[in-house]
Amino acid sequence: MAKDLIIVESPAKVKTIKKFLGSNYEVEASVGHVRDLPSRRLGVDEGNDFLPEYEVIDGKEKVVNKLKSQAAKSRLVFLAPDPDREGEAIAFHVAELIKAKNPNIQRIQFNEITPRAVKEALEHPREINTKLFESQQARRILDRLVGYKISPLLWSKVKRGISAGRVQSVALRLVVDREKERRAFVPEEYWVFKALLAAGQNADAPQFTTELTKIGGKKARIGSKDEATALEKKVKAASFTVSDVTEKERSRTPPPPFITSTLQQAANQRLGYPAKKTMSTAQRLYEGVDLGERGAQALITYMRTDSVRISDDARDAAKAFITEAFGPEYYPPQPRHFKTKGGAQDAHEAIRPVDLTIRPDSLKGDLPSDQYHLYKLIWERFVASQMAAARFWDTTVLVAAADTEWKAKGERLLFPGFLIVTRESDATQELPKLESGQALALVKLQGEQKFTQPPPRFSEASLVRELEEKGIGRPSTYAAIISTLLDRDYCRLDKKLFAPTDLGETVSDLLAEHFKELMDVDFTAGMEERLDKVADGDANWVDLLKQFAGGFYATLKDAEKQMQSVKAGLETGLICEQCGKPLVVKFGKAGPFLACTGYPDCSNTKNFTRDENGNITVVQAEPVQWEKVGTCPDCGHDLVIKKSRTGSRFIACSNYPKCKHAEPFSTGVRCPREGCTGDLVEKSSKRGKIFYSCSTFPKCDFALWDWPIPEPCPVCDSPVLVRKTTKAKGEHIACPNKSCRYMRELGETSGEQAEE
Repeated sequence: MAKDLIIVESPAKVKTIKKFLGSNYEVEASVGHVRDLPSRRLGVDEGNDFLPEYEVIDGKEKVVNKLKSQAAKSRLVFLAPDPDREGEAIAFHVAELIKAKNPNIQRIQFNEITPRAVKEALEHPREINTKLFESQQARRILDRLVGYKISPLLWSKVKRGISAGRVQSVALRLVVDREKERRAFVPEEYWVFKALLAAGQNADAPQFTTELTKIGGKKARIGSKDEATALEKKVKAASFTVSDVTEKERSRTPPPPFITSTLQQAANQRLGYPAKKTMSTAQRLYEGVDLGERGAQALITYMRTDSVRISDDARDAAKAFITEAFGPEYYPPQPRHFKTKGGAQDAHEAIRPVDLTIRPDSLKGDLPSDQYHLYKLIWERFVASQMAAARFWDTTVLVAAADTEWKAKGERLLFPGFLIVTRESDATQELPKLESGQALALVKLQGEQKFTQPPPRFSEASLVRELEEKGIGRPSTYAAIISTLLDRDYCRLDKKLFAPTDLGETVSDLLAEHFKELMDVDFTAGMEERLDKVADGDANWVDLLKQFAGGFYATLKDAEKQMQSVKAGLETGLICEQCGKPLVVKFGKAGPFLACTGYPDCSNTKNFTRDENGNITVVQAEPVQWEKVGTCPDCGHDLVIKKSRTGSRFIACSNYPKCKHAEPFSTGVRCPREGCTGDLVEKSSKRGKIFYSCSTFPKCDFALWDWPIPEPCPVCDSPVLVRKTTKAKGEHIACPNKSCRYMRELGETSGEQAEE
């Protein structure tokens, strides 16, 4: 009897689902998208209702052939990619490719990979949601039109190889505008005063700290040292008296469970994870992880959601767990229901554990550190969200001295509630017993000069929050947006804060000047709403594209004529010390640099940095003793090892610039990919991270982050090992395959490790 076929997105899901499905099912993976628009041409018929031209993605031919073969042998085919627009698009394209082999195709989806959820999905299959697919298709074509039309313009005006994006460019503008606000900011002086007071005249009288809040009945504003000195003199001569004491009970309710954006923010703030790492780690927890003797198991629900809703089953499970683990007093009088904000998609639950009884600490030995800490964060947030409020006894004391008013706040925890799980603290100082009219003694008066600060640069967390609040993109796209800004060298991270590069600011300014609508935050947010209407069946995807294209094409035509070219360089006001001509900023492959406008007669170039005000500082190159590694095959001079601007080594002729012979720095390890004849060579990313990739790139895209060792892994099928360095284990040998945990100390052989 023919079996039914379930097609999921990732191989990790295959292992998890096979664990609890019967023998009547085969499970295969599409390994993400299988079809897309062409990689080297527009692939959209603009004169024929924007008809897209799809083709199988390079490298996916074997996957597609296997899916076709399995479909032909199956009774029914269930398409089970992720439950979102991208998942619906994957389901649509897989169906288009296999329907000739087997037309009996249905769509299923599940929010969590558990036996109950998967079996329930199989009992309630549906047709592919064409409206949801058309929404994804419209977004894809919009992004393709913007990228393919504007990027060549930027190549001709700024630098070849850079790109523009419908959403990424608006995100870049947020970063650039914030930087301009910082430069334009003029700090203002102000003073903060605190008074340490004693509740009596005795030496052992309890003391507490108050802060100046009012002068003459108005908010305290002290803007100079003279004003501060005058205030200090007046206050020291005055008597301090309690003017009011207010006491009341306050409760603090828990926050809702995580959605995509709040998970990214919390993981960045508390764990230091970039958004991209948070999402990839959450993806593994959702798809299923190997828990040793317990086998493969999914730990969290679907992680791309902007709804705080949870199922009744999850709420009931939380109640049972909380009352048993902490006591009935830790569960609220009524179950908690959180309201999802307007405009959010409510198709999926909030992010939560699939089984609350799997406590984080029980997984500490089974999960990699990043997965353990993210699961712990999700588990604690969900449990806390269903718990009773924390209760405090708050005391606020107002103190009068001459015409000034001072305030002190204190609190006492009455009941921890959800804080017992999150272990957060609101604690302020404990205040002594005080009464209105009570005289106080001044122990110490302290005034501190401060200056107002410019708006801070965005961190990953605050940039995600800004994107969410302004409706730019969707939670599932935030990680990709941020990665693109960094990978394109439009932004850099300065102490984990986003600062625009010269290239990023130049591109943003040019686009903002010539594509005002496209770069408008409200327009971009409005487009997301129109795409949502397509998904809901309330708008037509072709009409949306026609409406967009009408204004876009006209704007593009004007920009081609009017946009200023900066290929000659950006003015700096600096003079070349060799020939006296101006130095300009140019954009090279390895980043911006200073170059003389007298080129080619003068080839003077320099690296530089900018301070927070945009001022340029020339980086003085230190003399380097180059290591000789051979003879140049072109001119006979010595070959030496040099470093690129981003840090990777390469081999070049010492007779440069007369001889421009150069070659990559080889590791001496052949590329392990089957059929490839290249070597692994040292490279560095635009952010300066060293990696090792195939010398035949882009023909072969094999790459490793760590130094390769030409030795197969004795545990899995990896053809090479790597030399890694971590804080916990120091320098050691390991398998680059993330699912394999093989490692050994330096000096050990694989045989010694295997015998152990």
